[in-house]
Parts: sequence; structure tokens; C-alpha cells
Amino acid sequence: MNDVALKNILDKNFRANPQYQLYPFDRLPPEQHEALRDLTKDPDFYGVLVAQEGGTRTTKSVCRDTALLFFTLSQPGPLPAYLRATFGEQCNQAVAELVLDGVLEIERDGRYVCGSEAYDLVYGERPVVEAQGKLAQLAQAALQYGQSLAIDDSARLSARLYFYNRMPLSPRWKRQFPGRDAVAAYLGTESGGANRRLLADRWARMKLLPEFDGWFEWESRMVRASKAETRQGYELYVSPQPEFVREVFQVVVEVLMESPAHHFKVGNDAAGLLRPDKIVIYFWNFEALQAAGKEIGRRLAGCPAQGVPFTAGINEDDGLLSWGIDPPPDKGALAWQEHESWRLWVTNRLATALVAAKKARTTRLEPWRFALERLRLENVDTETWTPLASFGRAAMVEE
Repeated sequence: MNDVALKNILDKNFRANPQYQLYPFDRLPPEQHEALRDLTKDPDFYGVLVAQEGGTRTTKSVCRDTALLFFTLSQPGPLPAYLRATFGEQCNQAVAELVLDGVLEIERDGRYVCGSEAYDLVYGERPVVEAQGKLAQLAQAALQYGQSLAIDDSARLSARLYFYNRMPLSPRWKRQFPGRDAVAAYLGTESGGANRRLLADRWARMKLLPEFDGWFEWESRMVRASKAETRQGYELYVSPQPEFVREVFQVVVEVLMESPAHHFKVGNDAAGLLRPDKIVIYFWNFEALQAAGKEIGRRLAGCPAQGVPFTAGINEDDGLLSWGIDPPPDKGALAWQEHESWRLWVTNRLATALVAAKKARTTRLEPWRFALERLRLENVDTETWTPLASFGRAAMVEE
């Protein structure tokens, strides 16, 4: 595990970032009320920080504690005494997150800085660790690629990170898989196909919904989840090179016959089979995921892997099998926003940190490294891409 090494900054001077103006929800323009109304379901929600026109910041929703702190520090000075009592042992990290996210600024040599400019004031010295293993190297390459792009919109940049390592849709693949029927025939899931009977015994084919248009999906007939299901879920990613999808899919179907997985899916067109996360299996507990992953890995030993960035490896770190976890419910989510899977949760946060760091006026730390360090504070081990035991603690501020 790699613990987050933070300096104690509680005795420093701070100020509210002057690039922001704080608005209570009921003082926002009426046209914004409907778009943001879902935020009011959280009893701690106060309002939003709106970037000044021409600034480099993004709008953020804030809770009442953050709003009070922001108002208090409209006049620069030390942190108010009540803050330590409110946040206890988490106070230093909570303040560090607000500084790194640009909500607060910390004093350095008579001026106030935040984000990557404040990195060395917030963090202790950390040795530079080179990425080890295929998946870690893919994640680092993805971040360096994201840093090189002239994109200042975090949503667009997140999408680039999310789809990193997807293979090009060449004429060859278009000819082989011109549509869903061709993919179904290739996988043996159509009428008379090799896998049709196996699947019918254990799995119910799910209807294609617009939001899942790129997938063939099946739901377990034996491990159905109720609508009130609140357990945390786990995702097992199976990522062979596209040429080996048929053989791998056959093994996956056979292993899942005896597995407590509740749902799985595979890409249903050429683009879906070229993405790194082309087969995803869902479980309600990590032990079941491990058992299935171990058996799939045993039967597919030596299979060439594509590899899914920002996921944690299973068995040998060859990139063939990896996993993620359902992120905690996001109190700051709006009804129209896309549900965050593990990888989308990760890339959204990395992209936000990358954009902010690229706009900073300092070269103290490369933006991609700053993004990694910022994500560590969300309780993710960014050397192994493993969520730590404390993963899911509520944040004070949301993008």
C-alpha cells in the first residue's frame, strides 16, 4: 500500500480563492434551479462556487461546512478554531483537498497559491516511482497522453483517458464485423450457436437499452438483485487482444456456469470488441470475483492481452484480467449526469486535476504526476490502481 504523505498545514494562513464567488442555491438565477435541483436532496448542500468570468476554474457544488469556511476566509488568515473540532483527525486532509482543488489558497512567501502550485506545501517528499507492470504502464501512458492534448474541458479529456488503449477501427475489422449479427455469430450466441444453450441454462438475455447500445448483456437467472440492493459491486475485466475474443468468450461462459456473478456483458460491434474493457463481469463480493478470475486466468494462461488502464491486476500482471469497484453514491450527482463506473469515476477525477494543473503557472510538478497525487487523496493506490480500505469517504466539494 502507498500511504498519502501530507504535511501538517493547519497552522498556515489561507484565503478563499478570489476566482470564485459563492452563491446559496436560492440566490442562483431561476433558470439554473431546475438543472441543479437534484443537489438539494442532500441536506448538507449549501450552494455553488461559480468561477469569475474569464477565470480558469470550474463550477463546484459545496456543503454547508465548506461554505462557512469559504466565507470565513474571505479575509486571509489562519483557519478558524472550530474546524479542527468539526473534522477531527481528517481536518488536515480535508483542508489539503480544498487547497489542491483550488477552493482555498495557502500562503507562500507573501502570496497565495493553490492546486499544483501548492503541491510542495501540502505533500511531503515522495520518491518518484516508475510504473511497474503492464496495467500501471498503460495508466501512466494514458495520463502523459492526456497531458499532451490541447483540451481544457475536463469531460472531453476524461473521455480520452477512458478510451485510451482502444484499437483503431480499421477496414479489416469493419469487414469482419459489419453489425451485431456478425458479432453474435462469431461469439456463438445466435440460434444454433455453440454458446446459445449454455447461456440459456444460466443467463437471461437483457434487452438493448439506448444507454447500453454497444453491448450484449446477460443477467443471472439465479443471482438476481433486488431494486433495493445496496451492496457494493465489483467488476472483473477480461481484456484479450481482439483476435482471441471468441476463444476467451467461450471460456468465460463456461466458468460463469458455476460462478455467483450476477451480470456480464461483451461488446456487440467491431468498436466494442476493440475497446480494452470488451468483456465485463459483475459480482457482489470480491472473493467471488477472485475465484472466477483465478479460474479464467488458469484456463487462458498465455493468452495475449490488450489491458484496461486504471484497473487493478489479477493473477500475473499481464493485463488480461483486472478489476474495479463500484464508486460510492455521489451526493453531488445530477439526474442527467452519466452514472460513474469505477473507470469513469477515476478518469473524471484525473481529468479535472490534469486540466487544473496544466493551467497553473508553475512547473514544480508535471500535470500527470499531480493528477496521480490528487487521486491518492481519494484513497486510491495509484501504483496498483487498487481502492484502499477507506475508499468512498464523502468529499467536501464536488465538481
